[in-house]
Amino acid sequence: MGTGMGPGGSVRVGSRRVPVPVPGHVARELSTGEAVRALLQRLRELQGERAETYRLLEEGHRAYLSSAPHYDFPRYRQLVHEVTVAFSGISREVLDMAGRLRDPLGRPDLAQHLARLQEREQEKLQLTAQLQLARQQAQEQPEVDAHQQEVRQLKHRLIKTIEAISEILQDLKYDSEEVE
Repeated sequence: MGTGMGPGGSVRVGSRRVPVPVPGHVARELSTGEAVRALLQRLRELQGERAETYRLLEEGHRAYLSSAPHYDFPRYRQLVHEVTVAFSGISREVLDMAGRLRDPLGRPDLAQHLARLQEREQEKLQLTAQLQLARQQAQEQPEVDAHQQEVRQLKHRLIKTIEAISEILQDLKYDSEEVE
């Protein structure tokens, strides 16, 4: 299990290793434009890591549901723990990046996009957890229409949140074009 002790740090998520972001790896000697570009490139990498972590979480949840009625909860709990560690590391690095964009780099506009991104990513994670619980309830009690309705509502909210994340990333790209 990685501890974030260097650029190569990682955690095991299921059978895979997921990189744990390490704050402060961007060289301090870079020009402001170069530093901003490096941070934005790292953000793209982090968003890719988030997407992969979500994929692993969804894959693990499907496996968990397929183990019904004697759910393999210990394995799923371990996956959730590992995913939480990975998401926490990514969030810390993005918030650190926002701080660097705001203060030393003088780009509070870009920092604000990262803060908004983090809020929406937190919302996405909460909705994902709620959706997983709702799917389990719907599977266990298929005759209860309220469970199916909750799954549909949560899927809709999750789609809207993902769209909002995409819009924030587009705004960030647009506002950062002069440094690209």
